[in-house]
Amino acid sequence: MRLTFASYNIHKGIGLDRKRDPDRIVSVLREIDADVIALQEVDRRFGSREAVIPRQTIDDHTPWRTLAPPMLPASMGWHGNALLVRRDMDVQSVQAVPLPTLEPRGAVCADLAIEGRLLRVVGMHLDLSGLRRRHQVRAVCDHVESGLRAPAVLMGDLNEWSTRGGALSAFGDALRVLAPGRSFPSRRPVAQLDRIVVSDEWEVEETGVHHSPLSAVGSDHLPVWAKLRLPKI
Repeated sequence: MRLTFASYNIHKGIGLDRKRDPDRIVSVLREIDADVIALQEVDRRFGSREAVIPRQTIDDHTPWRTLAPPMLPASMGWHGNALLVRRDMDVQSVQAVPLPTLEPRGAVCADLAIEGRLLRVVGMHLDLSGLRRRHQVRAVCDHVESGLRAPAVLMGDLNEWSTRGGALSAFGDALRVLAPGRSFPSRRPVAQLDRIVVSDEWEVEETGVHHSPLSAVGSDHLPVWAKLRLPKI
């Protein structure tokens, strides 16, 4: 089984030109064309926290469907986090991952059945505080390790400027933190804030940062991706 996973902080749809353009974000997503995508900052921050990309747009103009626990009627994500998965994937469950937090942060976990294999996928957006990030990483890892035992992929904006230490060191020994490349800020990337973390069942074929004319201006982050292979049992 070969799958492409991606993570993208869409910055509430506001690009470097200061325009909110959900169609541009959808175009970037179609450029990436991943099987599973973790999105961050998918809702507006105040009021009803309306979704940046209308659900109807996702339904009518993309090959994915949106996964997130229910929050507010107008929202797309859980504290701004949502997963996109291809429509032929069998979704077993979708859960919010409780995070220790002082500011609105969240994580979403989905259990998927693909080609007869069960997978666990987490999308997350972690805190600006280093100590809080470590606690949040441990909360996500504890959730992944509980219940269903399955190959796992965790991804999102970790807000970790360190390349190896900090919150990255809080992931367990059975998880590998991939570094697809510099993704922030999108105009001239210097930091690897966006990461993909995989359990040891996965073989990593390729990783990268999606840098195109559209992604360079669509958000303050660039999307990151990983092509993974799951050997037969």
